[in-house]
Amino acid sequence: MKPTLRPGLGQHLALTPQLRQAIRLLQLSSIELEAEVARLLDGNPLLERADEAEPDDDASGEGDSAETAAEAGPAADTADATGASDPADIDASDASDAIDAIDFDDGLDWHGRGDDDGSDGEDGDRPVAVSAPEDLHDHLYWQLHLTPMGARDRAIAVALIEAIGEDGYLTEPLDAIRASLRPEIDVTLEDMLPVLHRIQHFDPLGVGAIDLADCLTIQLGTLSHDTPGLALARRIAADHLEALARHGPERLAAELHADPAELAVAIDLLRSLDPRPGAQITPAAPEYIRPDCVVWREGGVWKVALAHGCQPQLCINRRYQRLLARASREDAHYLRGQLQEARWLIRSLQTRADTLLRVARCIVRQQSGFLDHGPEAMRPLTLRDVADELGLHESTVSRATARKYLRTPRGTFEFRHFFASGIGTGDGGAASSTAIQAMIRKLIEAEDPRRPLSDARMAAELKAAGIPVARRTVAKYREAMNIPSSNERQRLG
Repeated sequence: MKPTLRPGLGQHLALTPQLRQAIRLLQLSSIELEAEVARLLDGNPLLERADEAEPDDDASGEGDSAETAAEAGPAADTADATGASDPADIDASDASDAIDAIDFDDGLDWHGRGDDDGSDGEDGDRPVAVSAPEDLHDHLYWQLHLTPMGARDRAIAVALIEAIGEDGYLTEPLDAIRASLRPEIDVTLEDMLPVLHRIQHFDPLGVGAIDLADCLTIQLGTLSHDTPGLALARRIAADHLEALARHGPERLAAELHADPAELAVAIDLLRSLDPRPGAQITPAAPEYIRPDCVVWREGGVWKVALAHGCQPQLCINRRYQRLLARASREDAHYLRGQLQEARWLIRSLQTRADTLLRVARCIVRQQSGFLDHGPEAMRPLTLRDVADELGLHESTVSRATARKYLRTPRGTFEFRHFFASGIGTGDGGAASSTAIQAMIRKLIEAEDPRRPLSDARMAAELKAAGIPVARRTVAKYREAMNIPSSNERQRLG
């Protein structure tokens, strides 16, 4: 065997820099896209936002208006999105076709300063102070600082507070917390319990509890002795919470030999308590969603447009472009490279906008029943269906639907919310998994709380409606919606 060279002919698709950029921009969410564009604007003097561009007074016409990629707005977007652009520019669909040829497997509190803050002047120059949200540990440490306590107990309190989770419960056993204090401090459980008791009566009441029974018992302990149902509520909280959840109020009343009316008062008292005291101080971090497309009904027809502001409006900086003719050889080489990159970015953004709008319109055409009638009318839909209808590759549709949102009269949904598998119906049609889940939820909402429907019973109801699903399928959909089983739902009666 000898190494030899043999000439041959072949074809392959090369990933050019502009093609890589178009692919990457397509899969970014609108918020990520804005951050990426801001980064590119900082590094490219030939690129600027269209609304910040200075008027071009040069009569020579050196600037090419075709380079402007400013979004026309929702009114113009309702026209057919074919990717048409100025003939002097490259058709944006060329980049889209190239992509398709590749198979790739503000939760802060804002406080404005008042008029009596001693500032001298103009409202526009008045500073705004932004306060970071206080978490549970900060809140507990603030109270600990105000509590008279010896150095040894204070060290124990710090260790206990560090072990409290966001819900307000201890996340570690007391033995583990005691071990974490060694060798600096050697304490016993008897030393820790009084300190823990003081923390449990900090605000919010019940924080630092070991479990739910402990949390409810602490809160009940602060109530007046003449509170209706207090004695029975303490008994239930200490020993019978599990029985109440499993068997319901009627069976628990028989087990405790209690009057059902008195038991109802005790249960109402328990329900008035806070099972997650830490959540009062540690609110969930808000998630911000910016819709990419908007749907509305006009003249009985569903219209789709790009959401205002979802697509950055960029153009070429004409002042720097004119410097090319007067720049030195080295500077001209740099400016030409930056100009080419700016043009690539503008065309990639055009391609992205065109693809998003085409996919959104296809989804709306396919799922108009959902917009008209709700989740029960959701049709089965896959990425392949959309790709075949639009003549795109499935991987392109996957990128165009990832973390993209559609604002509709029924709410704002991720593009992928409209994709669902299907199950054959008795009349030869198909029902989507989303529609079946909506039917299951409707059955549960209409059931008798004292005799909730079992999974088998719901499967029979759906079969009678022409949707043959197995009991295990109903159970899978019910669990996906975080709905408890019939035995667990019975306690709500």
